[in-house]
Amino acid sequence: MKKSSFLLAAMLAAVIGTGFAPAFTSTAFAQQAAEEKKLDTTVRPEFMKAIPELQKLLEEKKYAETEEKLKTLDAMDKKLPYEIFMLHRFRAIIGSSTGNSELLVNSLVGLIESPYLKPEERLRMTNGVAVEYFNAKQYDKAMVWTQRYLQSDPKDITVQSMVARIHYLKADYPATIKKLDEILALNKESKVKPSEETLKLYTSCYQHQKDMAGYARILEMMAEYYPTREIWSDLIYRIQSKPGFSDRLRLDMYRLLISNGTMDDGAQYVEMAELALLAALPSEAKQVLEAGYSAGLLGTGKDAAKHKQLRDRVNKQVADELKSQEADETAARNAKGGTGLVNTGYSYVIRGQAEKGVQLMELGMSKGSLKYEDEARLHMGMAYLKTGNRDKAKEVFATLKGADAADLARLWLLTRPAAQN
Repeated sequence: MKKSSFLLAAMLAAVIGTGFAPAFTSTAFAQQAAEEKKLDTTVRPEFMKAIPELQKLLEEKKYAETEEKLKTLDAMDKKLPYEIFMLHRFRAIIGSSTGNSELLVNSLVGLIESPYLKPEERLRMTNGVAVEYFNAKQYDKAMVWTQRYLQSDPKDITVQSMVARIHYLKADYPATIKKLDEILALNKESKVKPSEETLKLYTSCYQHQKDMAGYARILEMMAEYYPTREIWSDLIYRIQSKPGFSDRLRLDMYRLLISNGTMDDGAQYVEMAELALLAALPSEAKQVLEAGYSAGLLGTGKDAAKHKQLRDRVNKQVADELKSQEADETAARNAKGGTGLVNTGYSYVIRGQAEKGVQLMELGMSKGSLKYEDEARLHMGMAYLKTGNRDKAKEVFATLKGADAADLARLWLLTRPAAQN
């Protein structure tokens, strides 16, 4: 909003003009006003005589002298309506050029109240008045003019956002949230993503109200549209720190962290690798350790030897896994329940054979008798994301019953596609 003086100067140059022709009543603006509205644009000769001098003073940026000349004209008796309009135009230019907000606002109001503006010009100037009052921290007056503007253009998101900021600066957080909800609806209607400023304003309101559910909801939107490491770390931490968060899903929590580039501690890489080994997924453990080494978080310091030992153990289990994969797949196919097929299929997904892995997992899901059904469905959805089948992932995620798994699934749908491949 602080750039408003420059923007208003540009607006005034377009709408008002930077100077005036000697025969003012013959300008295109006056002619159009006379033709379209049948308005009286009469200017007396003694008034018109001063126009060339005023124009020259403005071109030379002698604003104080221009203002003195205008005072002389303003003192004339029985000024005609169009003469008053001209005075407002001159003073609006002076106010905009010199940063005199009070003069600018008073002049714009005079122009707005006159009958000589086209509707779109009146609307732009109404916005200009609102912006000037906002920058002057006269929020009640700014609100009056934003509401006046919105009567003509209720879907202007920029002006609606100014209203939200006014509510926020007056510490009316419920009113701010209500207005931001309206802005989100307008964004959805026009199929544009919400601005980062809108979402940050939301989160601040919810924090002020200590509404952590609302805060988390908007944080997820920020992760979708404006992802950062900090946002993802915050989101994932909120899920894992919920009372009663299932330890069985701790590996899946780490998968989200690593997929979004938010693993920043060597101990996290070590724990994730060990959890992958416990889940009989040595190939995943190997990928995790290699990522930790590449990040410079493993293989150094006092724990370097332990990291090497873990790496050696993982490499041995990877070799054993590759030797037994055919036998493991056969055993899973022959089993009555589908748990083995789901797990075997997911191991293929991790090793980069997503299509084959998904087929095995689908077969396992169809068999049923799953030991940990929500966990299986979560992994099925994650596998679909690996193959780029987002619609199927959403379909599977929608069947999750547990809150923890559903929370993780929701974040997987927000995860950047590059991180899913």
